[in-house]
Amino acid sequence: MNAKSWRTYLVTQESLSSKKTTVEVASAAIDGGVDVVQLREKDTDAGWRYELGLELRELTAEAGVALLVNDRIDIAQAIDADGVHLGQSDLPVGVARDLLGTEAVIGCSTSTVEEATEAEANGADYLGVGAIYGTDSKKNVPEEKNGTGLGLVSEITASVSIPVFGIGGVTASNAPSVVEAGATGVAVVSEITGAENPETAARGLEAAVSEGGKR
Repeated sequence: MNAKSWRTYLVTQESLSSKKTTVEVASAAIDGGVDVVQLREKDTDAGWRYELGLELRELTAEAGVALLVNDRIDIAQAIDADGVHLGQSDLPVGVARDLLGTEAVIGCSTSTVEEATEAEANGADYLGVGAIYGTDSKKNVPEEKNGTGLGLVSEITASVSIPVFGIGGVTASNAPSVVEAGATGVAVVSEITGAENPETAARGLEAAVSEGGKR
């Protein structure tokens, strides 16, 4: 799996869905063209995430779509995921690399140039940058980092050589601007998960990212 080829990225959170399970949302999003699914599901226990992860692993493997696990390296190992996505308060990127090996995909959330360059130096394969437009789906985002703007995307993409994905309040309407600012693609929760038709939402997001790449 190579993050350089990704454009649209689904982060799961069933509590934000429109009466659909995470498996239903992920399946529809894959049909709509997403390149990667991240098992997030904050505020759920490890056992539930493990069982869900097994279902998502089967689904994504069949579709040839990458599966990552948010925070939990142990769950990623247990379900044979393609890698993990780590926040600034999780285990360091270098430790994850030692545990998961050279083939695993490791992403890292960053909101400053310093965090971004450090993550790259420690072996991250890609960065999640934001929250760009502000978000309610991540309760632990400090106020000063919630709505960092497109300038941060430009600053970070100019400072690293690995792919950057904009996250936080990203929609099909503003995704072109995120890519135009330098991002490889975008990562979303509500834009797909909360949609009445996640497949249509995923297709719209993919088209928006493609539009941004042509500007």
